[in-house]
Order: sequence, then C-alpha cells, then structure tokens
Amino acid sequence: MTILVTGATGNVGRLVARELAGRGVPVRALTRDPAKASAAPAGFPAGVEWAVGDLARPEGLAEALAGVDRLLLFPYPDTADEVVALAKAAGVRRIVVLSSAAVTSGYDTTFHLPVEQAVEASGLEWTFIRPGEFAVNKLELWGPSIRSERTVYDTDPDWVGSPVHEADIGDAIATALLDDGHAGRAYTFNGPESLTVREQVAVLARELGEEVRVQEVTPLELRERYLAQGGFAAASADFMLGFETYDGEVVEEAEEFDLSEALVEASAEIVTGRPARTFAEWVREHAEAFR
Repeated sequence: MTILVTGATGNVGRLVARELAGRGVPVRALTRDPAKASAAPAGFPAGVEWAVGDLARPEGLAEALAGVDRLLLFPYPDTADEVVALAKAAGVRRIVVLSSAAVTSGYDTTFHLPVEQAVEASGLEWTFIRPGEFAVNKLELWGPSIRSERTVYDTDPDWVGSPVHEADIGDAIATALLDDGHAGRAYTFNGPESLTVREQVAVLARELGEEVRVQEVTPLELRERYLAQGGFAAASADFMLGFETYDGEVVEEAEEFDLSEALVEASAEIVTGRPARTFAEWVREHAEAFR
C-alpha cells in the first residue's frame, strides 16, 4: 500500500507524511519543486519518497500516481475532476480530502466543495476532513505584532473561537487514510475548547511568561496592518476581514460572517478516538515563534 500525499510541504501535509512514514507505511510526497524531490526537507523521515508534480497540471501526475492505493487530496478546485479521474484510472481506491468547516456552514461553494463533489462522484471510498480555525495561522497573523509590540490587534476581542492544532488535523487525516470505518463520512471539528480572542491571548501570555495586550481596531485598520505584514496575512486580509466574499467577490464595506453553524462542539477526537490538543499545548509547541 502506497499513499500519495499532496500538499506535502504545507502545515498539515508534512505532518501527515511524517505520521504515515513513522508507522512504516510507504509514503510518496508530491512537490512542485524538483530540488525537494532529490533531497527530502528537514524533519521528514528517510522513508518518504518524493515525486514531482503539480495539481494545476494534471497531465504530469501519472508517474506520481503509479502504484498508489490511497490519496490525501489537497484542495485545488480548478482541476479536481481531472485529478480524481487520473487517480481512479491509476488504481487509487480511497481518497481523503483536506476540506473546510466552511463547507458545513454553507459559505464555501466554490473552493473546497467542488473538490468534495468530484471525489464523491468518482465512486471511490472517500472521507472529508473539515477543520475550522487553524491555530497555526496565528503565527503569521499575530506573530509580527507580538514580537515587535507584545500586542495582538483584533476587530472583536470578545469573538469566540476554537483553534484547531494542525497535528490533530494531520492525525485525523492519517486515521481516515489507514483505518476502515470512515468511508462516506464528512467530519467537521474544531479545537477542544471555546475561547475568546482575549482568552487566547491570555493563554499565550501565560505560556510566554510575558504580558501581551489586546488592542481593538477597525476592520480597515487591521486590513492595513495585515497588508503591511505581507505573506499569508496580506493574502488573506480581504477575505478574513469581510472585504471579499468566499467566492472572491469584492464588497465596499466589511461584512461580518456568521460562523455559528461551523462552531460545532466536536474535536478531532471524533475521528482519532484520542483527546484533542488544547490551545495551551499548541502555544507551548510554538512559543519560540512569538518571542
């Protein structure tokens, strides 16, 4: 049994590849960078096989899919139908999709949902993993202002969230890839506890052993900060702050999303059978990035 992991160098994919390899499962990791295919990135077990390919160019995936039995599919809607058809023709029989809680809440109809639909229509075994808020995004959203000012800027510090540890997402995917009993299931989950932004910052300050304050700002002010930060924060600013819809439509004034439907009272334990990691555990593992 060989498992192909797409998105293998991302925050979740790399953990899935590492977990599978650690269990002795043959893993093939897909990368667009030929240099990575010849020299595995730091932190990957020696047993991980690397293949060059790009979901945006399905015609080049035949070699990566050869001999693959199970597939972790990173969401790329533009070519989802072609990629799934190639996977089926290559003999893949089980596909797990890294999806989003926004599908469950109805906000996502054009990004993750089409990938799910392509997989479901294939007739193969499928499982959809739909996590909510990724805790790891705070590294880029909060990290710069915490390091420089010991301050988190937010438009609504009393907003309640349930950040998910990326390792729990990875474990849920690995479980669905390896274990039976998950076919035909869509799992929506969050972190194991609900915390306001203020409470999350308090946890972070406690784990750092330093004061970190919260400053409330307008959506426009926070948008400017994120744009100045660059990277993920800049790329996601308009969507996260309501200046752009999930479908990419630009709006004149920030709209507030009602994410209450996505805030289910479930954690990755519904997939893995193990208690999910707390936000404090996530902070302890990433504390150095905020110093």
